[in-house]
Amino acid sequence: MTIPWLLAAVHLLALGVGLGAVWARGRALQAPLDVPALRRVFLRAFGGYEKGAFYYLHNHFFWAKMGLLAAILLLELGPMIALIRWRVAVARGAEPDTRAARRFARISFVQAVLVVLMVLAATAMARGYGVPAR
Repeated sequence: MTIPWLLAAVHLLALGVGLGAVWARGRALQAPLDVPALRRVFLRAFGGYEKGAFYYLHNHFFWAKMGLLAAILLLELGPMIALIRWRVAVARGAEPDTRAARRFARISFVQAVLVVLMVLAATAMARGYGVPAR
């Protein structure tokens, strides 16, 4: 009982962070776009914060993390579309065709592994791994 509740709370907190980020970006894009305003709009990796664009763009673990994110998002398309269709069918009083549920379950477990790999890539980056020697 506690774990599902905590996961739901983390999910809602992540939504809040995402909402805040897109809201702040929208507000920043409404201002006159001089250099300081543009810096507020850019991603932190490319806005002069943290380690800078060179570090990220030349880091193998950064590209691994981005590749893993792309894989997670691509894998999510099928289940997401199906779940939306299932929800619509249930709302209309129909019984959805759930034959793909087992496949979607396997996809979910693969995505979970990919998320763990993303964390490993991110922590490797944070420790300076993945940047070719100059």
